[in-house]
Formats: sequence, structure tokens, C-alpha cells
Amino acid sequence: MKISEKRVHEHYMRMAMSLARRGTGATSPNPKVGCVIVKDGVIVGMDFHRHPGAPHAEVGALSMAKELAKDSTLYVNLEPCTHYGRTPPCCPLIAQSGVKTVCIAVEDPFDKVQGKGIEYLRSSGIEVIVGILEEEARWLNRGFFMAFKEGRPWITLKVATSLDGNVALIDGSSRWITGQSSLKRSHLLRAETDAILVGIGTVLKDNPELTVRLIDGKNPLKIALDTYLRIPLDAKLFNEGKTLIVTSKNSSPQKMEELISKGIDVLQVPTDFSGKLNIKEMVFKLPSMGIHYLLVEGGPRVLSSFFEADLCDEMALFYAPKIIGQGKRIFPQILLKDMIEIPKGKIRSTKRLDDDLLMEVDL
Repeated sequence: MKISEKRVHEHYMRMAMSLARRGTGATSPNPKVGCVIVKDGVIVGMDFHRHPGAPHAEVGALSMAKELAKDSTLYVNLEPCTHYGRTPPCCPLIAQSGVKTVCIAVEDPFDKVQGKGIEYLRSSGIEVIVGILEEEARWLNRGFFMAFKEGRPWITLKVATSLDGNVALIDGSSRWITGQSSLKRSHLLRAETDAILVGIGTVLKDNPELTVRLIDGKNPLKIALDTYLRIPLDAKLFNEGKTLIVTSKNSSPQKMEELISKGIDVLQVPTDFSGKLNIKEMVFKLPSMGIHYLLVEGGPRVLSSFFEADLCDEMALFYAPKIIGQGKRIFPQILLKDMIEIPKGKIRSTKRLDDDLLMEVDL
């Protein structure tokens, strides 16, 4: 492929991915997909997937292009499907439209697709180019790929902390360490995820709603880790949206029945030798519930548990220019004995939010 041709393909693929991002927070468990159709250097069709059950991006773009799709080039960030799901497959429609070339960023990991779409298009006489901005496309749908490759969601640990690494005062008070802009950005993270998780300590101390309020967006599933079902039946957690309580197999059957009678889902998992919930077993059950992105908000013991279990892919660290001194640390349970043991992340981005600083770190 010539350099000039490569740049053209990358230009339109970036447009397709930009369209796909408009579905962030709304498409799960489906991936985010955008499509651009180009003919003689002119965009004749484009669209993105909006939510499960809605037309796929390719369908919307072809509908816009109409007869101009003939002899055009179609750009899509994920391999088109060949199977019937909530909607009909895209590949037959692409083949019937007369599209000449299909540029695909990355192959779909879903076993009902996984190369079958590429094979279908090529057998229909369509030129197929695969791998344009592949890494960017994988990142765009990292939760989707994680669910199908590893069997668990993409996990983000979210922390609001002082400069000296405290998330609360010694008595547990934490409202609010960071400012309003950080809170608003936190609600954006909630709107973009499928589920948000906290421990029972946070529920009992703060009685949070865990809803999206400061921006427009859907409420994610709310998950609370509660080994002994200590959660009050009138907790604000239950006021709006769906809630899942993860508890041990030794928890009170009566309390469990009360929760279920209120329409609250309960998941029982084993405990480890120390009596803690087996979060690994819980995490690997989430994709079957349509959860491809999990946001862990704490508290400190929960954050430590996920970190120790190697169940964290990135961190969103909100730093406030404050010094707390003796308080509640971010990872109180982690004890390292050698500098070699220190996990090292990679700073992906930093952003100033008024007086605060957001640092996004890949782990």
C-alpha cells in the first residue's frame, strides 16, 4: 500500500471511529461501531451504532448512501457481522449494495463473526483491507475485546485523593476531597461504564446513590460487595436503577429474600481463607450479564483487593491540592518488601480540572 493511500485510509477510519465514540455508554453489550462510505473522494454515507437493537452502523451508512454506494469504499472500525442477532447481518447488505472495497480496522472477537465477515465479503468479490489503525480500534472497544478474550470486563479503578495519597480522614470522612469539576468528570465515567462497584463500608458510611446526576447519561448497574448482607433495606442505592448485591454463601437467607422481594438481584460467591469475597469469581460472571466495563469506586479495602488480585486495567486518579496527613490510604492492604515488587503503570494522560488534576494510568 502506498503511503498516500495509507494516509487516506487512516483519515476515513479515524472518522469512522469518531462516529463510533458517539455510542459510548449506550451500546453495551454491543461494541461501539462507526461507518463511513466514500466515493470519488466524497463522503456519501455515514452512521454509528446507537444502542442494542438499533440498526448497525453499516446499515445506516448504506441507507444514507443509497445508489451512490456502488463502486464506493466502506470504512468500518469492526468487522461486519454475518449472523442474525437482534438485527439482520450486515455483510449481505454490503455485498448487495455494490460496494467495491471494505476497509476494516480489526477483526471481531465474537465467535459468531471472527473472520467470517471478512471471508463472506471476499467471496462476494469485494476487496477487503484489514488492520487500518488496528490498535486504536482495539482500544476503542477494549471492554468488548476483554470480555471475549479474557472472559471479564475492562476494569477501571477510580480514586479521589489528596496529594499525600489519602482518600479520607482517619474517621472515614471523604466528602469532598476533590472539587466540582472532578465530581462532574466522575459522573462522566459513570455514564460511560456498564457497572459501578463499591464495598459495604462505603454504603454504610456515605449512603451513596451511585447515579449519574451532574451530566446527561444513563445510570449504570450498581454493585455492592456485602459479605454478610449488612446493607439497610432503605439504602439510597436502591432508589433508582438496578442494583446487584454480591454476598457470601453464608449470608442470611431471610435478608436475601427481603432484598429479592424488593427487586434487587443477589449473587452469592465463595469466600477465601480470610473470609473475603472471591472477587475473581464475581468478575468473571459479569460479561454474561452484559457488563463489559466495570468502574470500581472503592473504598480503600475494595481498591486494594482488586489491585492485589490483578483485576485492574487502568486507574483514574483525581488529585486535589490538599494534604491530609494521617488518614485513609488508597491501598492500605498492599505491603511490598522490595523495590523490584513495585507495580509500574504508564501515564496515558493528565488533565487539569480547575484546582484538581486527573491522571489516567494504564496498568
